[in-house]
Amino acid sequence: MNFELLQKDPKSKARAGKITTDHGEIETPIFMPVGTAGTVKALHQRELKEDVKAEIILGNTYHLYLRPGLDVIEAAGGLHQFNGWDRPMLTDSGGYQVYSLKDRRKITEEGVKFQSHIDGSRHNFTPESVMDIQRTIGADIIMAFDECTPYPCDEKYAKNSMEMTHRWLKRCCDRFDETEPKYGYDQTLFPIVQGSTYHDLRTKSAETIASFGREGNAIGGLSVGEPAEMMYESTDLVCSILPEDKPRYLMGVGTPSNLIECIALGVDMFDCVLPTRNARHGVLYTSEGIINIKNEKWEKDFSPVDPNLAGHVDMNYSKAYLRHLIRTGEMLGAQIASIHNLSFFLWLVKEARAHILQGDFASWKNAILPKLSNRL
Repeated sequence: MNFELLQKDPKSKARAGKITTDHGEIETPIFMPVGTAGTVKALHQRELKEDVKAEIILGNTYHLYLRPGLDVIEAAGGLHQFNGWDRPMLTDSGGYQVYSLKDRRKITEEGVKFQSHIDGSRHNFTPESVMDIQRTIGADIIMAFDECTPYPCDEKYAKNSMEMTHRWLKRCCDRFDETEPKYGYDQTLFPIVQGSTYHDLRTKSAETIASFGREGNAIGGLSVGEPAEMMYESTDLVCSILPEDKPRYLMGVGTPSNLIECIALGVDMFDCVLPTRNARHGVLYTSEGIINIKNEKWEKDFSPVDPNLAGHVDMNYSKAYLRHLIRTGEMLGAQIASIHNLSFFLWLVKEARAHILQGDFASWKNAILPKLSNRL
């Protein structure tokens, strides 16, 4: 993997760059649709390419390990072959999903023992096994195994967890470096900064992660319930420490406003289930604000969901029709809404990139931010 920093905004820390992988190029800043179990819910790969214009999508180690299982994925020749996505892909290590299991998991120095949320079967993840699993899945970018701490989190616990994450990272790197990709193309390992919302811990973690010298770095343990300002403070601090010549990935973030604020702080990559999850419930993000399409006010509104988007669904379906589909539980409604929301998120980061390259990102940010949180 190679990262090229192309332009920095003169009035913020925003940057425009380009990541090159064996499956193609990614223009940053970028939003990555989440395909937890090998699919972005309700979308064909063609729609992801042609309508959403996604350049990279995510899979998840925990879910893919359980279903369909590594034997199926390996027999297919890796996840790219299995799901028909021929562009770059990233896999989360499963650390967040294990964290979410709470009373179904036990964390030790060796790793995590957990029960499947599907059938209660018992499993064991270690830094080494997670590297092996992600080698088998075959994503272009894979994540180190870490512990995601909750918010709020006791400082002593956060410190102990962070230090264990750093020890796990050493084991991840050792295992990754002693093994080869299974499918003939390159893979890249990203470490993850932890430390909850404690600035001294975040500083220590960012310095430690940077010292490993990997091709990119991630920021984890945020967007877990802390106030937005705390997230921005931690992100700003970490970005000031992580190397400038490597991509920075803020995991699990977030709303359109979150994206723009964190781009301004120097983040290059984002992912979140929000656009598709909320789409299925009729919440739509637009360049003028947020729409609850179930509201009666849209019943006879035959205008596009967002006239600023030129995609197929925004040009061919009205608010009134989409409201009808969502309210009647038609599958097409969830599909149209998901395509729209993801298209909007990708449009938003592409607009941000264009303004970074033009040198007027800061003024554009100030103009668009108030619109993004409007309730229409």
